[in-house]
Amino acid sequence: MAYLGDTIGKLGFGLMRLPKKGEEIDVAQVKEMVDRFMAAGFTYFDTAWAYPGSEDAIRQALVERYPRESFQLATKNAAWIECNTREEAIAQFETSLRQTGAGYFDFYLLHNLGEQRTHFFDDYDMWSFVQDKKREGLIKHVGFSFHSTPEELEEILKLHPEMEFVQLQINYADWENPAIQSRRCYEIARKYGKPIIIMEPVKGGMLATPPEAVTELFRRAAPEASVASWAVRYAASLEGIITVLSGMSNIEQMEDNLSFMKDFRALSQDERKVVDEAQRILRSIPIVPCTTCDYCAKVCPNDIGISGSFTAMNYVTLYGNLEIAKTQEEWLVVRHGRRRAGDCIGCGKCEQACPQHIAIREELAKVVQTFG
Repeated sequence: MAYLGDTIGKLGFGLMRLPKKGEEIDVAQVKEMVDRFMAAGFTYFDTAWAYPGSEDAIRQALVERYPRESFQLATKNAAWIECNTREEAIAQFETSLRQTGAGYFDFYLLHNLGEQRTHFFDDYDMWSFVQDKKREGLIKHVGFSFHSTPEELEEILKLHPEMEFVQLQINYADWENPAIQSRRCYEIARKYGKPIIIMEPVKGGMLATPPEAVTELFRRAAPEASVASWAVRYAASLEGIITVLSGMSNIEQMEDNLSFMKDFRALSQDERKVVDEAQRILRSIPIVPCTTCDYCAKVCPNDIGISGSFTAMNYVTLYGNLEIAKTQEEWLVVRHGRRRAGDCIGCGKCEQACPQHIAIREELAKVVQTFG
């Protein structure tokens, strides 16, 4: 299946962050973005049942305006969201078919496997369901997106060799980030011969505005190139890639991506050295040195989301983006069923368990000051 990367092109249109007019998706602008994307020779579109309004918008902007065989459409099943039965999980597929009007999906993903979410796909036997739909011709290729440890990724790939591809968060900032482990997850996927779709190459937009020292480094190396282009090209230069998804939110972002991806050129050795220096700069910025081993969580009597709080705090330190950091804290702490930093009772058991010898109580107090 690796040939699909040649057919699709190195750039995929991620539909998670579409432009809006007020609270509604700006379908007129999405149509123009789709037109420019297709005109440049790119054909891969990535949506999900869980992206509000996205499937409906891409039906209007793409499916109803282009021949079905001229593009590839991917969507996802999130069996861990609002599903208490197998029938409810299966209903997401039927809803996606209806909302997109696509007739079939070129790529269908079990969405966001990892941690406590994976068992829902096991409990509802979604693995066999997607294979059934593939035999019926309603799905062309089956895979999954993943956010967790390389060890868990390997376990899933051992249990489910029928999965044809994986979608991973990969970017130069997270390549050695212990909270993401992009490199090791990439290596596991390669070990099992799975083609990779890359998500978050610009880390939710944060690598478009990295710390000033990184911005200056890139501008000195290539004054005419956008800072974001370094992140996308870094991801697209890896081997075994089907496509790199960019969650474009306006025509300007679309045009920037097309300017350097239409005639894609992998990073040269000199450019790789520039990215190496950017990674060194990021590592030099003092952050909470949490490796997300979660030994602290095992002994915390109040079930505080300690590592998630620190990951969110590090977003503020590195990128100065409080809004995205708050989203991370909500996801990594509250949505994972943990209590927030303000509920810490200061017992200190976590500090006795921490291999990194972090002053956890002191750092949690900073989290409270930052996030409330």
